[in-house]
Amino acid sequence: MAPTVQSFMRSFNNNLEEPVRQHLRNVYACLTMSTVAAAAGAYVHMFTQWMSGGLLTLLGSTALLIVLMATPDNGKNRQLRLSYLLGFAFLSGMGMGPLLDMVVRVNPSIIVTALLGTSVVFVSFSMCSMLAERGAWLYMGSTLMSLLSSMLAMAMLNIFFRSYLLYQAHLYLGLLLMCGFVLYDTQLIIEKRRNGDKDFVAHSVDLFIDFIGIFRRLVIILTEKEQQRKNRKD
Repeated sequence: MAPTVQSFMRSFNNNLEEPVRQHLRNVYACLTMSTVAAAAGAYVHMFTQWMSGGLLTLLGSTALLIVLMATPDNGKNRQLRLSYLLGFAFLSGMGMGPLLDMVVRVNPSIIVTALLGTSVVFVSFSMCSMLAERGAWLYMGSTLMSLLSSMLAMAMLNIFFRSYLLYQAHLYLGLLLMCGFVLYDTQLIIEKRRNGDKDFVAHSVDLFIDFIGIFRRLVIILTEKEQQRKNRKD
């Protein structure tokens, strides 16, 4: 294990300049805080009577994201923008509360399994992106956006067709899409920093959305498999 870590650190240091490495540390620090804030939001929904996830939390998280993106980084307002980010993450986590309520009724361990699986997938694809040749994954941008548009159209069509096969295709393609965005967004952040963009708060938003997207889909997939296993037993 130790030689593997040492090899990764050597490759990391060789591939990325010190300003980029420092920027990535800041990005992942923001991502960690956002993930903790989202977990706190989910906890508030599930275990307190203070507030529940729903339409208001969706509107609130959207509003905070818009305010964050509309507030340019001037080097002096980073604490304010970080508070917008954490508020967005908190309400996003609270918005996942109804899904997690359903999962707990099926098998509470699914949440832990999905979180560990998401972490492994996210770290693996992030490392792959950082160690790849410069710009190797940036060509995926147009493909990912086209796939995203196709999936939105698929979701709209399925409102009328109610096809389980279409739903499953949307679910697994969505998971694949989020993994692709981890590769793309990581390299895009690196290139933005090389071009002088130091806004690590905004950059962490992209990775947070990717992380939540992977987690949500893994939770749904694992819950469906657990329900099918229970049905076979019955």
